[in-house]
Amino acid sequence: MASAKEIQNRIKSVKDTRKITSAMYMISSSKLKRAKKVLADTEPYFFALRSAIARVLRHVPDMEHRYFDSRSRIRPEDRKIGYILVSGDKGLAGAYNHNVFKMAEERIAGPGSFRLFVLGEVGRQYFAKKQMDVDTDFRYTVQKPTMHRARVIAERMIDLYLTGALDEVYIIYTQMVNSVTMEAEVEQLLPLNKVTFNDPHMVKDMAAVHQEEIQFTPSPEAVIDSIVPNYLSGMIYSCLVESYASEHNSRMMAMEAATASADEMLKELSIQYNRVRQAAITQEITEVISGAKAQKKRRR
Repeated sequence: MASAKEIQNRIKSVKDTRKITSAMYMISSSKLKRAKKVLADTEPYFFALRSAIARVLRHVPDMEHRYFDSRSRIRPEDRKIGYILVSGDKGLAGAYNHNVFKMAEERIAGPGSFRLFVLGEVGRQYFAKKQMDVDTDFRYTVQKPTMHRARVIAERMIDLYLTGALDEVYIIYTQMVNSVTMEAEVEQLLPLNKVTFNDPHMVKDMAAVHQEEIQFTPSPEAVIDSIVPNYLSGMIYSCLVESYASEHNSRMMAMEAATASADEMLKELSIQYNRVRQAAITQEITEVISGAKAQKKRRR
């Protein structure tokens, strides 16, 4: 059994750790609230752009455009695929990072050649250890996602897609389903799929939409050219904010569990310490009584 001094040192260590986990919980809670507000503020913009593209496609359903070019002539094994992976800059967030890494590795194992664009220091270190090819110029932090950063990422992906360096572009991120469930998701950014914009869940009350005649200046293709970059920027920004909120929600859950474990450990250590101290006091009393008896016998 450990000595009372050793148990005291361990109690002090657990208390110090508990202070850290409790503080991290409070910090993540504050950041999560801000992230949720940002997400709620940006969603109308994202859906408005999506509705605008859907509106153009409803009026010009047979339009051929480079952003909708699936390049079906290229065989699956010859396709060049880009994956934007959103991880965290720090650990201690449960399975948050592991889930996106697992999904990325499953996707990479498929046909075609891949190119990784990793956001977050944890992701960069993970794939560097596995000696996987990661775009070294694509180094962004995931803390405090901004529309400017999302626009820069979107412009880079559009350029790679239009020049033929990539045939498909996906983003792998974490979606916060509810306060206790986070799921890794993959969204196709390019090429765009016309069917996606006909989803009645995305365009509110499709039956009530007034099918008016509209004129496109200078052309429907030019309108799509103008809208799509902003739409992709909004989509990437939404994924960044969603992942940011999911990361802090995961960290809150992990720190809450760690704090609860620390409380339980402190309770057990306190009982153990009291037992050791009680045993020591009992031993001292026994020694005093034995000594008193010995002195008494010696006098006789």
